[in-house]
Amino acid sequence: MSSRLLQHPQSLALLSLLAFSGLWHLLAILLHSNSLPSPLTVAAVLWQAILSGELPYHLGATLLRLIVSFTIAMLLGCAIGIALGRHKTLDGFFDNWLVIFLNIPALVTIILCYVWLGLEESAAILAVVINKLPNVIVTIREGTRSLNRDLQEMAQCYRFSRSKTLRHLIWPQLHPFVMAATRSGLALIWKIILVVELLGRSNGMGYQLHLFFQLFDVASLLAYTVAFITVIQLIEWLILKPIDRKALQWRR
Repeated sequence: MSSRLLQHPQSLALLSLLAFSGLWHLLAILLHSNSLPSPLTVAAVLWQAILSGELPYHLGATLLRLIVSFTIAMLLGCAIGIALGRHKTLDGFFDNWLVIFLNIPALVTIILCYVWLGLEESAAILAVVINKLPNVIVTIREGTRSLNRDLQEMAQCYRFSRSKTLRHLIWPQLHPFVMAATRSGLALIWKIILVVELLGRSNGMGYQLHLFFQLFDVASLLAYTVAFITVIQLIEWLILKPIDRKALQWRR
């Protein structure tokens, strides 16, 4: 019975989290320092922040920026990536542009957007989009290049409509690349958003983390971090994984 339990992915994930929490608690006891509060202390701070309404407010501001910037970056990135993957001339012309934008530090982009546009919400969103867009383009471009041309020719022979070709031939092949861009995008974007909020916003998780850093409030730093990681994990479990399973139903 125990071996079956350990083979179950959810059971292994829960066991891993319990082991991590146990190790954290043990280190907190051994160090006995304000620099590493115990999980129970962090949980108490987290609960108080939720009850006060402070955490939901700042978390909501960050999530709104994440949703807007992520949507813009994915839509533009997919469109441009497909275009570059299908047209060698365009790809050759813009390839150096991609290399340049991929290597510009995120901090430089954020500062320039704030200098050029002011400390506005539009500048914050633009900075995040610019930092994420090249990664999406490169990933989708590689996926478009790998499309099976024989299948496309078969679809033309059987006179598939554009929508049918997209659903049954192109999307199943592009899906792994889109999901890779989505997952890496979420991991990258929220980190960039924190820096954007730290430098030029008066709300959001980044603004709060900067405030806690100035106060040396490690418990609050960890509590807010745990809250955001939990939300990202919920997005993965409730949205991305169901989409993944549905899109891969054609596989045996």
